[in-house]
Amino acid sequence: MITNVSLVTVYVNDIDESKVFYTEKLGFVLKEDIKLPDFHWCTVYQADHPELRLALMKPGPPMDEESAESIRRIMAKGSMHGFGIRVDNCRKTFDELVAKGVEYIQEPSDRPYGVEAVLRDNSGNWLVLIEEKPYSPDDFA
Repeated sequence: MITNVSLVTVYVNDIDESKVFYTEKLGFVLKEDIKLPDFHWCTVYQADHPELRLALMKPGPPMDEESAESIRRIMAKGSMHGFGIRVDNCRKTFDELVAKGVEYIQEPSDRPYGVEAVLRDNSGNWLVLIEEKPYSPDDFA
């Protein structure tokens, strides 16, 4: 029986630099940082949710080189999808992260489902800050 999602891969340009970004700028906790001669395994997690880890990985094996290069091109454009981060106060968190040097794509905006802002990590992945509020399908009409 499946119980939950426990690991999500986030493709990055440099694992060590991304480890610093996620821990020092976003406040994630380092779980594993294992360097082997041909592989680097690094995971981080949000402090209150250790059951969901982000695996910071460079595009490459076991995927073929053509696929890895496609991902690198999307990252270089700064348009790689990322993930959503739930926050208590989107505007405050946005201001704090921008003050730490996190690049933003979209300032906080009111949406039918709450307040949303879009940031970019140091590898071009989009990070969506979401301050949710109760909503229904009618709120989108």
